[in-house]
Formats: sequence, C-alpha cells, structure tokens
Amino acid sequence: MADPTREQVEEAIKTYIEPHLETDLVSAKSVKDVKIDGGKVGVDLQLGFPAKGIHDELIAAVKAAVEAVDGVTGCEVTLETKVQAHSVQKSLKPIDNVKNIIAIASGKGGVGKSTTAVNLALALSAEGGRVGILDADIYGPSQPRMLGISGKPESKDGNTLEPMMSYHLQAMSIGFLIDEETPMIWRGPMVTQALEQLLNDTNWEELDYLVIDLPPGTGDTQLTLAQKVPVSGAIIVTTPQDIALLDARKGFKMFEKVEVPILGIVENMSIHICSNCGHEEHIFGEGGGRLMAEQYGVNFLGALPLETRIREETDSGKPTVVAEPESRPAQIYREIARKAAAQLSRQAKSYAAKFPNIVIQNN
Repeated sequence: MADPTREQVEEAIKTYIEPHLETDLVSAKSVKDVKIDGGKVGVDLQLGFPAKGIHDELIAAVKAAVEAVDGVTGCEVTLETKVQAHSVQKSLKPIDNVKNIIAIASGKGGVGKSTTAVNLALALSAEGGRVGILDADIYGPSQPRMLGISGKPESKDGNTLEPMMSYHLQAMSIGFLIDEETPMIWRGPMVTQALEQLLNDTNWEELDYLVIDLPPGTGDTQLTLAQKVPVSGAIIVTTPQDIALLDARKGFKMFEKVEVPILGIVENMSIHICSNCGHEEHIFGEGGGRLMAEQYGVNFLGALPLETRIREETDSGKPTVVAEPESRPAQIYREIARKAAAQLSRQAKSYAAKFPNIVIQNN
C-alpha cells in the first residue's frame, strides 16, 4: 500500500469544520506542519484563540479524520495556541503590552453588561488567555465588588498604577480610587480623560485580551470613548425585550460609525428556569438577539439564562465562571468567549509592534 501524501492528509483535515472558526483548519491556516513517516502521520496545529476547553475534542476529531486516509497506520496531533494582535481603528495605535482590546457594550443599562463582561474575561482566562479587565463604567463602577477586590492600586514610580489581581485577572477601575458610595458627578470630558488615564497609565503585563466594560448607552461619552480607545472588536449585550433591542441597535450603529468590528451579540436573561419546578419561561421575549444578529449579518455568540445564582455569585465577589466552573451558565460563558476570540482571530492582524519608533533629532 502506498504511503499517504500531504495533500491527502490536508484534504482529510478539511472534512472537519471547526465550529468556532466556522471553517476548516487548513483554510484557517491553523495547520502549521504535516510530517509523514511511512504510514505514521504527525500534524501540528496552531489556534489563534484560547480554547483549552475543546483541545481534546479538536485533537480527537483531526486524528480520526487523518486515520481514515488509506495507508495511514497512526496519527499524532499536537496543538498550541498563539494569540496575535489585531488591527484597531486607523487613527489609533495599540496600547503597550496589550494585544487586543474587546469592548463590552450595551444600548441601555440593566441588561447585565457588567456581569457578562466579568464572566467573559474570566472565561477567556479559563480557556488559557492572559486577560485583564478595565472598568470604564465611570458612573457605576461595579467590577471591584464583582471581583471581590478591596484596597487601592500601588504606584511604583508615582506616575503609573499597578493593576489589581483577582482570579488571574489583571483589573483596573475608578472604583479602586474612590469610596464605594461616592457619586461620580462628572461631565463628559472628565469621564473621557479619566478613562484614558486608567487605560494608558496602568502597567498592564503582556495581555492577550483587555476586556473593557463600557458605560451603558450610546451618548457623547460612549462615542468619544469608542473613538479614542484602540479597540479590536466589540460585543453587544442585550436582552430579548423589544426596548432593549432597539437600544442595542443604536450601539451597533455607533461601533459601525467608528469602524470597530462587531464580534457578535450576546442575549442575556433569555430564559427563566423555575428553581422549584424547572418550568422554562421567556419572560423578556424570545429570539430577539438571534434575529438582530441575522439582520445585521454578525455572529450570535450565545444566550444566557436568567438565574438567581448568577446574580448571587457575582454580588458575592466570585462570578459564576470561577464559583461553579462546571455549571451550565459557566459553560455557556466559555463557549461565548471561544466564539468571540475565534471571530477576532480571523480579522486583520496589527503589525504596529513590528515597526520601530522613528525619532528625528536636530543636532
């Protein structure tokens, strides 16, 4: 029997469509090497997004596809992850030590944006990414409470701040610098300046992703932030309710206007499951987030249930992804994180870090 060829092996790998990339691994340029020694085949894969939760499943699928080729007696598959920096708005340059910034936005308050943001950041970390979270919701900073962090950040040089740490996340928030009960009575320009300082004056340490929890709404402040923060992609959080979807559309249009790609839509509070009898009920309507994603041609990343424990765990400073990592909501958050990161990995890469800064000096 003739030895298998590289072309045969690659054709076999093409039969497996990776669900997060929505294409095969050859077309996605995730097959880095194919080694053939008689009937033994070695395949080296490299994903551009963290996906620790599906590594075994992915390796098994590729192994099975290759071993079905005539002449293959065995296949060994290796898999590594390499997150690349992706392009941002044309007029902006990336932040030092931060490969990608993902903005979490909502058209209105009360849809669970901050809860979604912290759980998605923790989910990206659980999948193997180096992740930070910036609480840009200046008027209602909630990430310190949600991450169970108290105290103030240190400054080693008097000019920059060291990020706070919680559950392997690097975190920064205006809430670390003020008393929890102090209201932020600031005008728009002050809010924008405060956020820029928090973003640029924090010593982020080699992040694959910085998740930014934006203020709710689509006013002047949100538009200015979207124009001044170098964002690789945005995620819109909504509920199935018609009013929430109406405002979510405004958020979508805002990012479109400033040329920030939408990674997808997350539908929160999609279904309520009674804790006593298990009855399922669509309190806020059904399928609105998915319909909106179809209308605008973007990914529907997932739907999260309305569950008391999500609120209780986040309020107690231990969000669902770390409090109950095997629970259904935690698994949904991780699946949403994988889908969003995979979508980002398919976008144009940023080469800003490869070019040196050119300084012209007059002697």
